[in-house]
Amino acid sequence: MAALPQKKISRLPAWLLPVLCLAAAIALPFVVPVYYVQFASKVLILGVLAMALNLVVGQGGLVSLCHAAFFGLSGYVLALMSPKYDAASLLLTLPAAVLAASFAALVIGALALRTRGVYFIMVTLAFGEMLFYLFHDADFAGGSDGAFINVKPELTIAGVRLLDLDKPLTFYFVVLAVTVAAIALLVTVVRSPFGHALAAARDNERRARALGFPIFRIRLIAFVLSGALAGVAGYLAAVQFGFVAPQMLGWHQSATVLVMVLIGGLSTVTGPLIGALALLGLEEVLKATLEQWKLAEGLIVIAIVLLLPNGVRQLWPMLFGDAEPKPARGKRATPAPTPAPETGHA
Repeated sequence: MAALPQKKISRLPAWLLPVLCLAAAIALPFVVPVYYVQFASKVLILGVLAMALNLVVGQGGLVSLCHAAFFGLSGYVLALMSPKYDAASLLLTLPAAVLAASFAALVIGALALRTRGVYFIMVTLAFGEMLFYLFHDADFAGGSDGAFINVKPELTIAGVRLLDLDKPLTFYFVVLAVTVAAIALLVTVVRSPFGHALAAARDNERRARALGFPIFRIRLIAFVLSGALAGVAGYLAAVQFGFVAPQMLGWHQSATVLVMVLIGGLSTVTGPLIGALALLGLEEVLKATLEQWKLAEGLIVIAIVLLLPNGVRQLWPMLFGDAEPKPARGKRATPAPTPAPETGHA
């Protein structure tokens, strides 16, 4: 008799975790030093990139290794459009950077999506490396040394400065707002008929094609949308660090973000964001405690993938229970009694 109330208390509402996380994110800059505010901004930026990649990997079933190219390309657009000693316009450079990333995703996706499986992985990897060496060897982009953004962009309307991204607190809340908007957009897309069609193509492409779904078009739209969100993340990363380098476009950056997706969980929109927090937080702790921290990080990531196949996000239902009660395993729900058929006698 005493176990029943405990069971009810352990199940927390599904909306409680997002509300608590948002409240903690809003309060964070007022209770921690500036270093941790900047670290949180970095986590959110890479979390947006990981969620963008998950739209293709988790929802579309396509493993892409070129999303860092969209990430870095957007940052280079900002660097090339920024005046040397003046602040660039946010209203001008942000749309230009996102459009450049979207166009690159459109071209690469239109070619890569004609392949399947490991061939798709290799084609996206090849395109990512092509863009990496383009900026690595180009003098106009600073070559292997990269390029600096001396003055961060600002939002100015009628001579009034509305946003000064040079302030860590202002930049953090801008990144937080972008993250919330990205989550809302991705949740809407995933729950829409388009998202269901994308998942149907992932689960059984032949059946989805037989039902009349335009598979190529659906995947291309998802790939372009994913590239655009990666461009937004790359723009914010360039603003935060004031520097862009070819390494932002390299395959190792794509692989790192893919690890964030895997340890965060493929089945949810916000799982990769939690994966970014887990991976970057783990790196911060290991760097401060171990000399061979890369080895320890690899072993821990392997353990997470093996022990938590749905990502670290599944720890919440494991600890606090699901939002809705589920029937016990091995037991079937008792069907409703079927009324006896009429015999026709009075």
